[in-house]
Amino acid sequence: MAKSLLLVSRQAPWSGPGAREALDIALAGGAFDLPIGMLFLDDGVFQLALTQHPEAIQQKDLTANLQALPLFGVDSLYAAQRSLDERGLADTTLGLPVQCLDDAALRDLIDRYDLVITL
Repeated sequence: MAKSLLLVSRQAPWSGPGAREALDIALAGGAFDLPIGMLFLDDGVFQLALTQHPEAIQQKDLTANLQALPLFGVDSLYAAQRSLDERGLADTTLGLPVQCLDDAALRDLIDRYDLVITL
């Protein structure tokens, strides 16, 4: 049986390569039918915001990659409620359907996965 993998994405979309690398790992793992979940934590929740203008800083938009996650079998998407609140984001305005979790639920989530990678 394949081990389950939780990817924790903690970087804003264009603050470095971490956000894109997390998405690439998720999409590749999903293509091989690995049980993968993705948690958006800290500044990583900015990846979920609908109002992004990557062209202003000459970057590619990550929205298409994010929206492809369910197509690759990555349906377990989570966001830290505290991170959303601290950054003024509401779960109703996110570009993907994610399950918002409080701190206790985050601990339980991490415990359910065999492997956890933080980017």
